[in-house]
Amino acid sequence: MEQKFYDRAKQARAKLMELRASLDCEGRAARAREIENLMSQPGFWDDQEKAQALMDELKATKGVIKPFDEALAACDDMDAIMEIAEEDESCFDEAVAEIDKMEKTLEELSVKSLLSGPVDNNAAIVSIQARDGGTDANDWAEMLLRMYINWAEMNSYKVEIIDRQDNEEAGINSASIIIRGPFAFGYLKGETGTHRLVRISPYNAEGKRQTSFASVDVMPDISDSVKIDIKEEDVREDVFRSSGAGGQHVNKTSSAIRLTHIPTGIVVQCQNERSQHKNRATAWKMLRAKMAQIEEDKREEMAYEHYQSKAKVGFGSQIRNYFLHPDQRVKDARTGYYVGNFHSVLNGNIQGFLDAYLEWLAGKDVNYSSADEE
Repeated sequence: MEQKFYDRAKQARAKLMELRASLDCEGRAARAREIENLMSQPGFWDDQEKAQALMDELKATKGVIKPFDEALAACDDMDAIMEIAEEDESCFDEAVAEIDKMEKTLEELSVKSLLSGPVDNNAAIVSIQARDGGTDANDWAEMLLRMYINWAEMNSYKVEIIDRQDNEEAGINSASIIIRGPFAFGYLKGETGTHRLVRISPYNAEGKRQTSFASVDVMPDISDSVKIDIKEEDVREDVFRSSGAGGQHVNKTSSAIRLTHIPTGIVVQCQNERSQHKNRATAWKMLRAKMAQIEEDKREEMAYEHYQSKAKVGFGSQIRNYFLHPDQRVKDARTGYYVGNFHSVLNGNIQGFLDAYLEWLAGKDVNYSSADEE
């Protein structure tokens, strides 16, 4: 037992030194000091969008530095803890608890080391659309919307609904939200694709099993200061009346905006605001984000081209199966990671799937099952 503990402590120390380099802790600490210096300058908040982006970057940076420093301090204390445990066996359980805590921190830092993309720390624009399955698909799309909102709230992220089109019978036709928080896009980028639900339909009088589909697209929210090459003559703008909930004003005025990027066929729209001007600004933000996502996809494909057997699953491809019948389980079609508690996943407990995707994308072995089987 003691030898096993010593081996775990040795491995933890080695892992920590490995993470020091991959996380570039010294570089992150220097960047944190640089941002804090900028914050002390007069006029820092004159450009609120830029200032908020720097604040978010600082929060994300400290979210890596602080747990690393704590793990480093715990590692430095490990020798003393082991010496005490040798002299007083009653302290051995406390020593094991400390190494358990350190290993958990190292696992979380290991995942964060995979979030190194140029836009991984950006906010995420998540768009959900009901696909095949009729009313069940509309209901399923709304369930996914709540799942992502729940995940964001569990992590103290901010959520803003930028577009929502309710279905007349139940659920939604589509919706788009922005999730703001440390590494929001980095964590959620693997959610792009088709999500499949199998259950006994509550909308079928015969109680038959129904398969429903909804698509998810995740894009990085790009600051206006970042140059994205989109020619205005390549974009067609359509103005139309908003639909769904929102009051008489929303339905009676032509405030909704749809943008079509002709060279790529990309279509985005926004109708959530009463102001046509605000909807136009949001639609352009979504179009810029989609174009940036295409460039990020190209970068990832080049970075991971040596994993030919792990072809990236993109928008429109089935990535995850959710079962309520004949048994409860949720399984990712790419990584093999699964959870035996459907309702836990829909309540927002999807971090295991997000981490497994990052590890899979980097060519690491994935822990296929979750302990969350309640």
